[in-house]
Amino acid sequence: MRVLIDIGHPAHVHFFKNIIWCLQKKGHQVMVISRDKDVVIDLLNAYGIQHTVLSKVKSGKVNLFEEWAMRAFKTFKISKEFNPDILMGILSPPVAHVAWMLRKKSVIFNDTEHAVIAQKLTYSLCDIICTPSCYKKDEGKKQLKYRGYHELAYLHPSYFTPSSEVLKDLGVEMGEPFTILRLISWGAHHDIGQHGIKNKLAFVQELKNFGKVFISSEGPLDKELEEYQIRVPPEKIHDLLYYATLYVGEGATMAVESAILGTPSIYISTLAGTMGNFSELEEKYGLVFNYSDSESALEKITELFNDSELKRTWSLKRAALLRDKVDVTEFMVKLIESLPGKESGALLPSVLDESYA
Repeated sequence: MRVLIDIGHPAHVHFFKNIIWCLQKKGHQVMVISRDKDVVIDLLNAYGIQHTVLSKVKSGKVNLFEEWAMRAFKTFKISKEFNPDILMGILSPPVAHVAWMLRKKSVIFNDTEHAVIAQKLTYSLCDIICTPSCYKKDEGKKQLKYRGYHELAYLHPSYFTPSSEVLKDLGVEMGEPFTILRLISWGAHHDIGQHGIKNKLAFVQELKNFGKVFISSEGPLDKELEEYQIRVPPEKIHDLLYYATLYVGEGATMAVESAILGTPSIYISTLAGTMGNFSELEEKYGLVFNYSDSESALEKITELFNDSELKRTWSLKRAALLRDKVDVTEFMVKLIESLPGKESGALLPSVLDESYA
């Protein structure tokens, strides 16, 4: 089988890396097309994943539409040559459009309910829409739900073992309290008009009362915050999140990653409450706390740092989550290998075990 995978965000690298390796081990051919955004290229190169860069991210909605059009054109040319059986991406309009034009199967993954523009441009032409079972919207007969999160495709214990070597890189002792703070650029089409932490310097000063603070930033930091920037290779960030005392930030993906790793997670965004994975992680598992402003979050942060049993408690919560969820990489590989041909007329694969739902 020949599979084309579109990667447009650092989180997509992690989401697809294990499926790429599993498919290749099974003898399938995989073509990866990429987007120069944040640390996408660095991650792909660090993991030894061959890829073709199609575009570089620019700010603004107009530039995004132009980029989608250019990526669709380039994806079409590459697909004509590679001749994939399946095209896959995370809410990728170019994947859906090119697959439709070439009469190929397309599988779209999505866990972001409020990314409405990309949904409108993608869903009508794709074949399958894969969402976590906690996803809040009904996407119709194309929707295939699975009992997991995107982040479990790479942070499931079957694929991830933390390394404490990263602590040495930052001069942190094992057990020493520290916070990872994630700041985003708010440039994505579904982030326009939203915000997170308004007074970042004042917020960092508050966090410093509880230990060291390390900032992971999607864009350039203000000069007064540069001293806090994380200086470790991007592929080591999950090791760091695992050993952190607390994650705080505007980044949704990193908030879920921290929760899955058993690290208390504070998500600060006006988008809090709009996504099913965050609602479930807070209400069912107690692993994430969602706030629309940083002032409200500080009281919870103080409470967590004063809890002497914090890590042990979150380890038990994490274990409960893992018992409930599936191996998402295994699910994806099984899905790909079970897809019927376009000519069969079947919409969703019928051979997937119901235990994934």
